[in-house]
Amino acid sequence: MAKLHAFRGFRPEKEYVNEVASRPYDVLSSSEAREEVKGNPWSFLHVVKPEVDLPEGTDLHSEVVYNKGKDNLQKLIAKGYFVQDESDRFYVYGQTMFGKTQYGIVGCAAVDDYLDDIIKKHELTRPDKEEDRMNHIRVTNFNAEPVFFAYPDHTELDAIVERVVAGEAAYDFTTEDGVGHHFWIVSDQAVIRRIEELFDHDIQFTYVADGHHRTAAAALVGQERRKNNPDHRGDEEYNYFLAVHFPASQLTIIDYNRVVKDLNGLTATEFLEELQEGFVVEEKGSEIYKPEKLHTFSMYLEGKWYALTARPDTYNDEDPIGCLDVTVLSEQVLGPLLNITDLRKSKRIDFVGGIRGLEELSRRVDSGEMAAAFALYPVTMKQLMDIADNGMIMPPKTTWFEPKLRSGLVIHSLD
Repeated sequence: MAKLHAFRGFRPEKEYVNEVASRPYDVLSSSEAREEVKGNPWSFLHVVKPEVDLPEGTDLHSEVVYNKGKDNLQKLIAKGYFVQDESDRFYVYGQTMFGKTQYGIVGCAAVDDYLDDIIKKHELTRPDKEEDRMNHIRVTNFNAEPVFFAYPDHTELDAIVERVVAGEAAYDFTTEDGVGHHFWIVSDQAVIRRIEELFDHDIQFTYVADGHHRTAAAALVGQERRKNNPDHRGDEEYNYFLAVHFPASQLTIIDYNRVVKDLNGLTATEFLEELQEGFVVEEKGSEIYKPEKLHTFSMYLEGKWYALTARPDTYNDEDPIGCLDVTVLSEQVLGPLLNITDLRKSKRIDFVGGIRGLEELSRRVDSGEMAAAFALYPVTMKQLMDIADNGMIMPPKTTWFEPKLRSGLVIHSLD
């Protein structure tokens, strides 16, 4: 069963939270982060993207960058922008987007659960990205950003969260993207014990929704600390790492779309003819067409939108991977027709999160940058969990979760 560990979080004082809270490290380039921190020396980006305070061109993986992140975090603490809670707590983090609010329990997941596959994964990780986040944790001695987990819906946990959010929030603010962020503190020890008991007795598995590299890095640093501590007991804080746990039914996965640079030597007419072997192809005109169900796609080509309905023999709904629309697109279009076989390495394909809208797809094609665009119906949480439960890995760039967690609302010390 899954462990959820209460901890003494370091948090911003309420009057500083708007200055401190930032977007996560992996949604901004270094240049974008430099622009975002202008005029705000207390943004948490100074901690999670500390290159913003160093000369442009600095090696992002150099020791000076990680040390700058540590110095900036210690400055936030020394100046009183971050204060540690007096006792172990859980927290509830609510996010409101498009009129819908999701509520996650903020606590620490167990390193052992990651190593023992109680925390289920659905993506491969890259060693270089793992090492980058491991170095950030090693040097700062904090889990500075939470990972985004899901757990199967649980009636009593829902009821506990409902009671918590009926009270006054410690933080309540709306960011520039229109997302509302709401944050409550759970300090009642009886409630804390009950949450821990329910996870320990009822939640068999948790699932990484977003943040596979941060999850792997946090767990591996914890394992490293164990090996280097001759007096290791098992209850040290480095045995746990920061995560926000959401009920699966509350989460929204949005579409993750593809644009391709060329048609592999085919004309548009030839390409449309080739597509008919695997799809029913219908021209939809110049107005944006959005897929309405699984196994339907939309394509933008030479100023027109098309509906592509996959023929039944192109997918297998009994196979957790074979039923994914990203698999259908790769096996019917990207590989055989366009000769794009390695989505991780090919320079002829790019990926566009659905939060940008399908207008972004047509814009990139109309500009001449890309030859065609494909919009996919979003993966469901059930599909994600089925794949993780079966020990399988999703193809690259399959899931896009929104809204993103804000960084700097609470952090976890490894000491």
